[in-house]
Amino acid sequence: MIRSAILNVMTKAAQKAGRSLVRDFGEVEQLQVSRKGPGDFVSTADKKAERIVIEELERARPEASILAEESGTKEGDDPTKRFIVDPLDGTTNFLHGLPHWAISIAYEERGDLIAGVVFDPIKDELFWAERGQGAFLNDRRIRVSARQNLADAVVGTGIPHIGRDTKGHILFQRRLAAVMGNTAGVRRWGTASLDLCYVAAGRFDAFWERALSPWDVAAGAVILKEAGGFITDASGRAYKVDSVDTVAANDSLHPAFLKLLKDASKEEKAAE
Repeated sequence: MIRSAILNVMTKAAQKAGRSLVRDFGEVEQLQVSRKGPGDFVSTADKKAERIVIEELERARPEASILAEESGTKEGDDPTKRFIVDPLDGTTNFLHGLPHWAISIAYEERGDLIAGVVFDPIKDELFWAERGQGAFLNDRRIRVSARQNLADAVVGTGIPHIGRDTKGHILFQRRLAAVMGNTAGVRRWGTASLDLCYVAAGRFDAFWERALSPWDVAAGAVILKEAGGFITDASGRAYKVDSVDTVAANDSLHPAFLKLLKDASKEEKAAE
């Protein structure tokens, strides 16, 4: 599969940032870390990777805007084009020496997500997709799993922690209890972009999480949809970059999985 010019730009930026992050990951104990909030750390490696990505994107597409996790929005001359960047998804994993993190870059035109790249440099796994062209892991096409029963499904999620989505803790516990009681297992790996790619590749069968940011989800959403998956909010509405909840699965499991989460949410509301 030949990548388009825009995908080549995104891939080059992700791989260049990945090389920088791998070098810093090897010296993780020596990194100087600034604290952004309870449980949410930003390292010098994160900031450096973001500069690398932005420089590469601006060099190739100076007209496009960029929404990045650390630096916010940089307006370009063409308001219809935008990159959405997470230079280090899985910061906490990175800072604890856990080899599970990624660089995530999405491209949007006129509000529609067009292309996505998620690069895991430790495993040398590049997930990528462009609308209408399918989804790929390195040079191999990927598809969501064919499982049809929740009882056989392995599900990814993110767990609320101190300083983040405090109001959602009880809701999460109810949803988690419902999912645990109806699936083959739940995994929490701490990198939402890779969780979505793992659903796209059939490694996970479904995924849900609250209070994610656009840069956590946008690239993975493109890859998942091109792999035949479904991604919505917790009400079943099509995923948008400003969605509060993210629910993803293959086409067979998504309706039942969404109902499971909705029923757990109704129990929470009834208990209030």
